[in-house]
Amino acid sequence: MKVFVVNAGSSSLKYQLIETDDGSVLAKGLCERIGLSGAITHKAANGTVYEAETPMPTHSEAFEAVVYALTKSEAKVIDSYDEISAIGHRVVQGGEKYNQSCLITDDVIKVVEELSDLAPLHNPANVLGIKACIKIFGKDIPQVAVFDTSFHQTMEPKAYIYPIPYEYFEKYGVRRYGAHGTSHKYVCERLTALVNKPEKALKLITCHLGNGCSITAINDGKCVDTSMGFTPLDGFMMGTRTGTLDPSILTYIAEKENLGFDEINKILNKKSGVLGVSGISSDNRDVIEAGNNGNERAKLAVDMQRYQIIKFIGSYVAAMNGVDAIAFTGGIGENDKALREAVCENLGYLGVNIDPEKNSQRGKEIKISTDDSKVDIYVIPTNEELAIARDTFKIVSK
Repeated sequence: MKVFVVNAGSSSLKYQLIETDDGSVLAKGLCERIGLSGAITHKAANGTVYEAETPMPTHSEAFEAVVYALTKSEAKVIDSYDEISAIGHRVVQGGEKYNQSCLITDDVIKVVEELSDLAPLHNPANVLGIKACIKIFGKDIPQVAVFDTSFHQTMEPKAYIYPIPYEYFEKYGVRRYGAHGTSHKYVCERLTALVNKPEKALKLITCHLGNGCSITAINDGKCVDTSMGFTPLDGFMMGTRTGTLDPSILTYIAEKENLGFDEINKILNKKSGVLGVSGISSDNRDVIEAGNNGNERAKLAVDMQRYQIIKFIGSYVAAMNGVDAIAFTGGIGENDKALREAVCENLGYLGVNIDPEKNSQRGKEIKISTDDSKVDIYVIPTNEELAIARDTFKIVSK
């Protein structure tokens, strides 16, 4: 089955066409500057690339450009979009309503729109992508919503309820939802298949480390706890996001700087984290290089990030009363061997030992712990698109 996987942003559209029989990517691409000038970069599996600048006032025109790239350009991979059996959409926030992927209906679209307050940068864009797909592809091709939050719906109330007046949960749904669920689910499934442990309920910790970061505790394939909270701002420091901090800091800074809610929100989401501490960049590679060249603030940012990752892993080991395996994924998790080494050095109390030669590998699925390590440590490149395609296949096949 050919599944078209869509990740729609407010001004961008990422996509892949995946053959679910073998998981192969037939084509992938990106539409940028939607609402402005518009441009598409499309690459077929054989390496042929199609690039074009074309007006994209809305997502509908972006999908028209994608259809042309898939079916008529020099990088075409199918003769007609009728060959597409289903469309899978990444949707960030499913709230408490959806604990698994589902077929998209008018009611589903309405709920996703209603949940936009919980993901204002993502859900509205996801809805735009869904509606544009229906307009361009019609209603004969089934479409499926795959929610970033659904994997975390197995958390117990003790993990997802915040210690504020309970009425805010009842009235407004204020609770921990988590994010990156599709990635954590994919890595969990791969890790479960790879771990060489006796058959039992495996206790796993998956570390999705990129510009946005989250760590999830998993027991017997179910999420126990996760670092991101009501929004993806929670957890530990990221490229430009604060992670958890004392809420009183917000009112203190707002009063001192005479700032409004929008300005505070921008500071917390866009100007903090690795960028805010280092003053250089949100890209770990730039910050690490600056730290190695003697920049103390850059070195501090690197040290803080690693320290906070270690703390979260330790807290999840305690929450599950042990751990069998830990996986690193995401752009940083898959490629930063120094971070993995620093984190694992601080897990010696768990009996963790890593092989320096194996740990030097980048961007490939590999076990980096030694045979005598009491906890298996893996690097597992995430594949959210394949996970979305598989979920879409399962829903449509029913």
